[in-house]
Amino acid sequence: MDFAPSEKMSTMLEMIREFMDREVIPLEGEMLHGDPETLAAGVSTAQEKVKQMGLWAPNHPVEFGGLGLNMVDHGLFAEAVGRSPLGMTVFGTQAPDAGNIEILHKYGTDEQKEQWMRPLIEGKIRSSFSMTEPETAGSNPTLLATTAVADGDEYVINGQKWFSSSADGAALAIAMVVTDPDAPPHKRASMILVPTDNPGFHLVRNVSVMGHVGSGHASHAEVIYESCRVPKSNLLGPEGHGFIIAQDRLGPGRIHHCMRWLGIAARAYDLMCERANERVIDMDGGTLADRQVIQHWAAELDAEIRGARLQVLHAAWTIDRHGAKAARDEISAIKFVVANTMLKAVDTAIQVHGALGVTDDTVLAYWYRHERAARIYDGADEVHKTSLGRRILRRYATAGTA
Repeated sequence: MDFAPSEKMSTMLEMIREFMDREVIPLEGEMLHGDPETLAAGVSTAQEKVKQMGLWAPNHPVEFGGLGLNMVDHGLFAEAVGRSPLGMTVFGTQAPDAGNIEILHKYGTDEQKEQWMRPLIEGKIRSSFSMTEPETAGSNPTLLATTAVADGDEYVINGQKWFSSSADGAALAIAMVVTDPDAPPHKRASMILVPTDNPGFHLVRNVSVMGHVGSGHASHAEVIYESCRVPKSNLLGPEGHGFIIAQDRLGPGRIHHCMRWLGIAARAYDLMCERANERVIDMDGGTLADRQVIQHWAAELDAEIRGARLQVLHAAWTIDRHGAKAARDEISAIKFVVANTMLKAVDTAIQVHGALGVTDDTVLAYWYRHERAARIYDGADEVHKTSLGRRILRRYATAGTA
């Protein structure tokens, strides 16, 4: 297998890396210390430049204005823009919009695509994914309690969600709700499109995460659906297919996360090595980089990041050739491997920076706060390890029986 990018993709990546260094990373100071309106203006300006460069929405369908990259190329792209918390937004591939666009493209009607998917891809509106509930296990979507009861030509939705990604400022929420409580567990729920200006949609609060409430894309909302009426035409895909659609969304979504995490790990590693070389620690001009323990950290992290990167590219390659179902084991493995590699890179970089590392004078503390959840969302590490281990051991048991 060959992961080498095409000449066109190599040129695109070179343009992206240069743009990230020149236009995006300098905006991080505004993100960490500045005014939200000034940051929004800076991001908007950068987005327009991306569109002028022809690099907007690279993973989305060509017929709707994207570039239609395959999974491997998208992985290389996401790694390049993942080096900044603002990268995905500037290039129009931020979560949860990216995943919502994918399921709208696969399951949406023509009317739903024109009403919601096209403006999402164009960056004219934002969306939210509303599945997790405070009183049910997020790792088991068959336990959902929020309901949608049919009433004539409408569904009436009632229930409580939280960690509804980016609901603050979104025009649309894709809600996973129970439409048939008597059906088998994996057929109880459906996906329904809910405009957030609906009178029954109540954004209660943005949940504070490690002391930071966030806004817009960087927010996680608690939402109450109170007799929220939507037409049955807002059903996404067939009724009872909510679990299937969620798996279709979360599989590639986990790949997207891992690709972005590789970018974070690489940037944290760069910051660590730069700091080690510039930090003088003795009268003779010796630096942290002269210390054996730092050299060991640099070697170990380099090896771990390289290994994680190859795992992700192999998973993406498998999806491109055989589909997400065939890459089930690879997706489970990279979810916990890459999350932990990324967090180790951030933590080690903070340690090398010393007191500076826990301040907001670098981006490291931001990542420490916001990316700790990587081991939890889209399936906790323990869930993926259990599922992967069970599948592996069953294959051995079957082989032994044969």
